[in-house]
Amino acid sequence: MTTNRPSSSLKERGLGGESVFFIERGLSYRGCPKQSCQLNVYDYLADIPDNAETTDLVEVQFKNTRKGFYHNSNNLPLEKGDVVAVEASPGHDIGTVTLTGKLVLLQMKRTPPKNPDDIKRIYRKVRPVDMEKYEEAKAREHDTMIRSRQIAKDLGLEMKIGDVEYQGDGNKAIFYYIADGRVDFRQLIKVLADAFHVRIEMKQIGARQEAGRIGGFGPCGRELCCTTWMKNFVSVGTGAARYQDLSLNPQKLAGQCAKLKCCMNYEVDQYVEASRCLPSREIPLETKDGTFYFFKADILSNMVTYSTDKRIAANLTTITAERALEVISMNKEGQKPEALDNRAPSAPQKPIDLAAQEDLTRFDNTRKKKKKKKKPQAKTDS
Repeated sequence: MTTNRPSSSLKERGLGGESVFFIERGLSYRGCPKQSCQLNVYDYLADIPDNAETTDLVEVQFKNTRKGFYHNSNNLPLEKGDVVAVEASPGHDIGTVTLTGKLVLLQMKRTPPKNPDDIKRIYRKVRPVDMEKYEEAKAREHDTMIRSRQIAKDLGLEMKIGDVEYQGDGNKAIFYYIADGRVDFRQLIKVLADAFHVRIEMKQIGARQEAGRIGGFGPCGRELCCTTWMKNFVSVGTGAARYQDLSLNPQKLAGQCAKLKCCMNYEVDQYVEASRCLPSREIPLETKDGTFYFFKADILSNMVTYSTDKRIAANLTTITAERALEVISMNKEGQKPEALDNRAPSAPQKPIDLAAQEDLTRFDNTRKKKKKKKKPQAKTDS
């Protein structure tokens, strides 16, 4: 039995010994992750037949925002959310499959690997023994981070170790650190290797990358962009705040990484394009009523406010940008309009007396409810 509804995938279920085919509507469940993870990508091609066979490349995600591309040389039937053991140097690592098929090639264009010829391969799906080693290694990460911070402090190094990530087999540990300048951590690597008996790898990250690994919520109420989808960071300057007429308050402009918010760059191009339709702030407007100076502008609504005083807000008048450009062109021709705003004046509204809306003595006169007498019902002889 086949339904004729709009579909995205065809599935089969056995009911009473019969094969019943039905078509799902909406987005495919196979494209959603089996667990919440950072930098998640919805695989909208997951239910396309033979999508996984288009390429043997698979995207695998590890702790937080670390991802990598691997060859599925063993032709394993992998889906998004499968936990696999991948090749590492040395040993193997444990990660989660996040993409398969055609979208992996698009992801590689967005974040290309350093050397495509050195892409490692996937060994197998995880076994219970692999998961036991993986859980044991992950349980040591927090204590290792705290102890490594103390070791770096004792050595007098100006750096902050923000996170530690153990490899899936526990033979290697990656130390993520933040430093303003260059740090000579050769002695630190020797001490850490003697203390934890693993291979040490130091990886320097910035404040934005650290915020993405830790995660959190922004003032907009949503998860941080660097945690959910952003991987390539673009420099943000105070010019973006000036174009959008934002208050240059460091506490409001800075994100959780103590840097300028990345979202300030999202709409700056629209503001720059819209500001080209506004008159110059340096040109005053001459009318028969007097001279008006630029006070503020609402860029997106295309409205400009002028004041009769250069320094303070006095006799503020809000007009459209088209009207302001019209007055400027009239001033260039030596003409002065009668008034700055050519719209018809609206009738002044009378002030509303809130006390007059209700009678203050309405609670004095209490209404007595009259009780209605019930008429006696006529008795009927049965």
